[in-house]
Amino acid sequence: MLPEELYAIQEAIRNESLDGWIFTNYYHRDRLSDGILGISGEATNSRPWVYAVPAQGNPVKVVHAIEAGLLAALPGSTRVYLSRDSFIAALCPLAHKRWGAHLSETLPAISYLDGGTALLFEKIGMTLVSAAGLVQRFKGLLDPQGIAAHERAAEALYDIVGIAWEQVQKSYADQKTITEGDIRGVLLEEFHRRKLVTDHPPLVAAGVHSGNPHYDFSGSGAALQEGDVVQLDLWAKEPGAKGIYADISWVGVLGTVVPDEVARVFADLVSAREGAYRFIATEFAAGRPVSGAQVDSTTRGLLTDLGYAQALKHRTGHGIDTECHGSGVNMDSVEFPDSRLLLEGSCFSLEPGIYFAGFGLRTEIDVYILQGKPVISGKDRQWAVLTT
Repeated sequence: MLPEELYAIQEAIRNESLDGWIFTNYYHRDRLSDGILGISGEATNSRPWVYAVPAQGNPVKVVHAIEAGLLAALPGSTRVYLSRDSFIAALCPLAHKRWGAHLSETLPAISYLDGGTALLFEKIGMTLVSAAGLVQRFKGLLDPQGIAAHERAAEALYDIVGIAWEQVQKSYADQKTITEGDIRGVLLEEFHRRKLVTDHPPLVAAGVHSGNPHYDFSGSGAALQEGDVVQLDLWAKEPGAKGIYADISWVGVLGTVVPDEVARVFADLVSAREGAYRFIATEFAAGRPVSGAQVDSTTRGLLTDLGYAQALKHRTGHGIDTECHGSGVNMDSVEFPDSRLLLEGSCFSLEPGIYFAGFGLRTEIDVYILQGKPVISGKDRQWAVLTT
C-alpha cells in the first residue's frame, strides 16, 4: 500500500466521523477488503486476519502465526496469534471505538462481513457502523483524471452506438435481414478497434425482448422485424487500473414510422430522466444535500404519476467508477435503498426504464458532480428523439 492510499483511507474515515475502518478476511470471502488493500487472491488465507486502520496513527495487523507475512506489504504494527484466546486478546485494544465495517442492511454489494465475526467484534466492545460511506469516498469518487477517462469512454460509446445504428439503417434500406447478434458484433468490433474493455457484451434486444431489462442471447439472436423497438445498452472503459466506465442505453425503431404508443412512452420516459437531472441541479443550486434514494424517489414519482407504476422494474441508476456498477451512491429508493449523498466526484447513471409484455424502453445517460454541479457526460452528443 502506498502512503497516499493510506492517507486517502484515513481521510475517508475522518470525513465519515468514525474512529477507524476494520478490514478482515478468511478464504478471500471479502473481495472488497482484498481489493482495497491490494491482497492477491492467490495468497494463502486459511486463517482469519484483521487490518484495523485508525483515523489517525498507525494501522494494526492481526495475523495467525502460520500466515504471519500475509499483510507484510501493509504499513502498521503486527500482532501474531496462535489460539482463539490470543486472537481475541489481540483485538481487545480496538474496543470502545466506532469502526466502519463491511456490512449494510440495505446494500448487499458491500456487506461481506460474516455474522459470526461481527458478533465477536461487538462482544469485545467494538461498535460497528456500515462502511458504505467509506467505500464511496475511497473508491467511488472520481478525481479530474478519472473524469477525463470517463468522458473519453462516453464519447467513444456515443460514436459506437451511432455506427451500430447506421448499420441497422443500411440493412433496412437494402432490405437485408439483420439480427441482434449482428448488431452486437458491430458494437464489440468497435470496442476492440478503440481498445475499450467491458465486463460483459452489450445488450441488444429487439421486439418483445426489449421488455426484459437483462435480456441476453447466444448465437445470432433474433432477427429484427419491421416495427420492432430496438434497445441498445453498452458500457466500456479504457484498459488499465485508471480506466473509468461509461454506460449508456439507446433505443430506436426499425421502420419509417414510430408507433404512437412507443413515441408517447418514450417522451414520458425522457421527461422523467430529465426531471431526475433537474431535481439534482435544483437541489445543488439551493445548497441542499441530495441522496441517491431521493433521486430515485423523485423519478419514480414522476413515472407513477403518469400511470407507469406497474411497468417499473428497476432503480433509476447506479454508481460508476472503475467498475460499471461501482462503489458510489446508487439512485435507488426501492430495491437497495441508498441514503448516501451525491458528493463532489460522484459519477452515476440516470436510466429509468418502462417495460411491458410487448416492448420496453430504457434511456440512460451518465452524470458526474463537478464543482458542485451535475454534468452530463458527453452532453454535446445528447439528443432525446427516437431514431428510425
